[in-house]
Amino acid sequence: MTGWSHTGYAQRIHFGVGAVQRIADVVKEVGGRRVLLVTTEGRLASDGGRIVTGRLGRALVSTFAAVRSHVPTTAVQAAVAQARADGVDVVVSFGGGSCADLGKAVCFFTEQEAGAPGMTYADRPMLPHVSITTTYSGAELTPFFGMTDEASKRKTGAGGPTIAPIAAVYDPELTLDTPADVSAQTGMNALAHGVECAYSPARTPEAEAVALACIRRVSGALPLVLDDPSSLAARTAMLEGAVLGGRCLQNATMGVHHGLSQLLGGRTGIPHGLANAIILAHALRFNTEAVPDAVGRIGVALGEEFDAAGAVDRLRAQLGLAGRLSECGVNEDDIDAVVRQVSGNRNISANPRPVTEDDARAILEAAF
Repeated sequence: MTGWSHTGYAQRIHFGVGAVQRIADVVKEVGGRRVLLVTTEGRLASDGGRIVTGRLGRALVSTFAAVRSHVPTTAVQAAVAQARADGVDVVVSFGGGSCADLGKAVCFFTEQEAGAPGMTYADRPMLPHVSITTTYSGAELTPFFGMTDEASKRKTGAGGPTIAPIAAVYDPELTLDTPADVSAQTGMNALAHGVECAYSPARTPEAEAVALACIRRVSGALPLVLDDPSSLAARTAMLEGAVLGGRCLQNATMGVHHGLSQLLGGRTGIPHGLANAIILAHALRFNTEAVPDAVGRIGVALGEEFDAAGAVDRLRAQLGLAGRLSECGVNEDDIDAVVRQVSGNRNISANPRPVTEDDARAILEAAF
């Protein structure tokens, strides 16, 4: 890190028990008067959904509740058309990473259609986005999103400096009804953000420090959440770890681990967090020879200075998550298809160790 540039996005985080009760004030603070709510049918019908819609009141003029995993491009097209037709001036996403990603996609394509995409950190968003998270994905803070063409089974991404949500609401009470398996999977996703940011070639000193703090917080809190999902203290600590995971992503890049997880998700539909959990240790082993000092620091944060990959795998097993892709519906044809897409993936290109198709195949086969 001999030279670097660190970007501070215009973004406010509201964290704490009961934070969602202030959502109407947060929307007004960013200048919103006509809200598009982006969520799932399940979240919309939940107790949290009733709080969100109730607090937004008459400002809520449009609801898109057809979010699905991996954000199909057809859903993006439908949501953008709805935002245009209803004349909204702010997007509120409520749910997990797919909800946040679809919300960001609406903002991105609205800017593209208007011919006024944000080009630098100094630009203001044309359509502000307020995110309310119920998982630990980190997508609620970042300026990029993923979406999937279901016909070709390819997952791609886009984004820009004005696509980062301008405000994010973290209320630990909203995570209490998040299922244990979703908590474990998205928690491992948060951990993976910390790991890959901690050895990212593009990381800034602040991003590295935040990434290591993320690893320590998540690895300590996530088992407590699984031991007692009703513990508000455990949920609060884990949600703080997710904040750190999202923040470090803003000034670092992902690598081979996230790239392969995204490609597998688009190809097979495997939950992103589950793919993260299975592949992470193998990606760590692959990168160790290129960045041994960084991996050592990751190990210290995990409590295993000389066996970071082993510590990740033991945590995955402790959470009761599958250890093999073959246990999750992935087959050898899927591996072949993903390997063919490696050269075009932005995250894999940013890995600290160059990744050939043979390297990618070796990582996937080790995880298979």
